[in-house]
Amino acid sequence: MKHIIILGDGMADHHVASLGDKTLLQYAKPAYMNRLAREGRCGRLVTVPEGFPPGSEVANTAILGYDLNKVYEGRGPLEAASIGYDMADDDFAIRCNIITLEDGKIITHNGGNLETEDARQLIDYLNEHLAKPVNEREGCERVKFVCGIQYRHLLVIKGGNKHIVCNPPHDHPNEPWRPLLVAPEAVSDTAVSGSANTDTAVSGSPADTTVRLSPEATAALLNELILRSQELLVKHPYNVAKAQKGERQANSIWPWSGGYRPEMQTLMAQYPQIKSGAVISAVDLIQGIGRYAGLRIIKVPGATGLANTNYEGKAQAAIEALKTDDFVFVHVEATDEAGHDGDIDLKLRAIDYLDKRLIKPILEAIEEMKEDVCIAILPDHPTPVELRIHVNEPVPFIIWHRGIEPDSVQHYDEESCVMGAYGLLRLNEFMQAFMNE
Repeated sequence: MKHIIILGDGMADHHVASLGDKTLLQYAKPAYMNRLAREGRCGRLVTVPEGFPPGSEVANTAILGYDLNKVYEGRGPLEAASIGYDMADDDFAIRCNIITLEDGKIITHNGGNLETEDARQLIDYLNEHLAKPVNEREGCERVKFVCGIQYRHLLVIKGGNKHIVCNPPHDHPNEPWRPLLVAPEAVSDTAVSGSANTDTAVSGSPADTTVRLSPEATAALLNELILRSQELLVKHPYNVAKAQKGERQANSIWPWSGGYRPEMQTLMAQYPQIKSGAVISAVDLIQGIGRYAGLRIIKVPGATGLANTNYEGKAQAAIEALKTDDFVFVHVEATDEAGHDGDIDLKLRAIDYLDKRLIKPILEAIEEMKEDVCIAILPDHPTPVELRIHVNEPVPFIIWHRGIEPDSVQHYDEESCVMGAYGLLRLNEFMQAFMNE
């Protein structure tokens, strides 16, 4: 049996008074998700291990069955893998948003829905003015910006230290930004504060003796880059033009979720059912997870990570992948972005588009296939529209294939799935249950 996961990022939500105290999934009544819930088996899943932030990098990695305590190194290294940046042993890679600041506050984490072609100009500009050599004799760079997609980019620091505290910008909309600047960890077991800057416990490389900056020096460098980026970006022609039109400017970098090069087994090494697999996503992070998991990356033209993404293209790519691969992971970002924007109508539309324009054609194609295919539908975490941030709560899921014995669940939503036959699963228990179908 082949397997496909269709994941609506941040799709789960809370009850909303203006929707008759229903959740968005309850209000939207997605016809094909509800059909799969009636004909399949449901449950809820804890996607975030204790002590970890409820980010997509954590939840998606856990959904795929990985132990975060063994493989987690933050978003930066995952996005480096997606972009095609080959991390060296002494690299510290950290996710770098280009965001919008106004009146001393974080207004949006996405730079006013920055487009990639515009972002590339800004990243080149930042490299021109902020990239720094480690020392003149070596002639190599301490700091390097690497262009990703839209507002999502990468910052690489040679010898940077991961034992710092960063605040994801999407978790702090309309909050003052200065109190959210980078700080060293209060207590670090693997790096001595203010010492000779050696961190000998690089994840995946126990014998590595890479000489690294102290956490204090790394935090100070990142904060300097944030402040200098604000001075530079406001002068760039792109932002000058935005200011003249009264539009949101992409006027600051914001680094967060960094780490060293991770060590991850492929899915093929863990699950004998998988001989080959593919990942379909517009998001660098998910592509990076897929690359470390041994999946081939399928890039769909017009896939944007927003509600205007090419749902039909993603559906067709998934259908084609199922003809040759045993496992397909389809990720749709649009529901999460709408949640971060606090846009109820947009998130409802994104749920409807996911249901009718992606799940429907995939389901119809699977029903015509001779080989059985098992489908799972779920989000990675809730992104409630009234909070505009990720929350650490169990998410509802469906598992369906021809011949599965249905449970009593009739609708796919946060409450109905409580009564599902799978009950409450934790972390890698989902992948084990899914692959055993």
